[in-house]
Amino acid sequence: MAKKATSTATAFPSVLAFEKKLVPSDARMSTVDWNLRNKTDGQPLKLQEKSVRGTISNRLSTKLEKDPAKLDAEVEKPNLQTVDHCALPADCDTLKLRFTLKVLSGVQQPSACNLADFQSTYAAAANAYIQETGFRELAIRYATNLANARFLWRNRVGAEAIEVVVTQVDGDENKSWTFDAKEIGLQSFEQEQSDELAEIIAASLAGEREFALFDVVAYSKLGQGQEVYPSEELVTEKGSKSKVLYATDGVAGMHSQKIGNALRTIDTWYQESPLRPIAVEAYGAVTNLGTAYRKPTEKNDFYTLFDKFGQGGTIDPDQTHYVMAMLVRGGVFGKSSK
Repeated sequence: MAKKATSTATAFPSVLAFEKKLVPSDARMSTVDWNLRNKTDGQPLKLQEKSVRGTISNRLSTKLEKDPAKLDAEVEKPNLQTVDHCALPADCDTLKLRFTLKVLSGVQQPSACNLADFQSTYAAAANAYIQETGFRELAIRYATNLANARFLWRNRVGAEAIEVVVTQVDGDENKSWTFDAKEIGLQSFEQEQSDELAEIIAASLAGEREFALFDVVAYSKLGQGQEVYPSEELVTEKGSKSKVLYATDGVAGMHSQKIGNALRTIDTWYQESPLRPIAVEAYGAVTNLGTAYRKPTEKNDFYTLFDKFGQGGTIDPDQTHYVMAMLVRGGVFGKSSK
């Protein structure tokens, strides 16, 4: 995968953008009975609204902690909340989540670039990567994250059984694969069950076919009446609800961005002995841990690696996979002159 470095590095474009090549739709949620999951479309899941009187449980100031009377007064205050809620009905035990995924080609061509010299050196590097790897390593990881239902997020936790059905729906092929998601697991990409699916994804990314389109359906057996977890909306202004869940056309759903984040959770190259895969991000950001695993000071962030890769330099093969995964993710990567 090594490439010959150019004798002189080109300047870096101030305008540089790549369109994403993995394009998921929003996911819609419905409910079925596990034993009838392949015989019925199920019923769409609707959001419910709850108004509850909670208790004070946040960490109090030192002043309140030391004054029993003030503490009693604080605890007596009603903590009134109105929240969105979503749960399976009492007579159904399984969540059905469905979305489509389109895989596109053309990653070797930026959607915008204002420097012809850079576009030429980058295209040469990207084509060399495609010729040598055929996108197989990335495709295996994307296919695994479809097969293991990582995109279910919290709806994967505590499930008795999880089944994923992926159907290729472009053209007349209509191939279909069924996976036992719990058997595949979340920690490893070394399995062969999704190899055929990975081959189609790789061929699409590498430009051997124009695109591929998949219909993805996951069944998570959670238990009758159990709570399910759509995407939560970002509340930027104080309103009547303290928690707002996402719905599409009145049906509980999950943001396409959240589906995409799960599919690109393939980065095990951020350190020598990773505890788990993380999502492909420019600085290896994991927000719930408050950590950036790819720091510019350690020279393993995207921009440091991409600057070298895009100008014809040589970087570590594993980091080349990471850089190409970032370009599949898409984004605006121009370098300001300031």
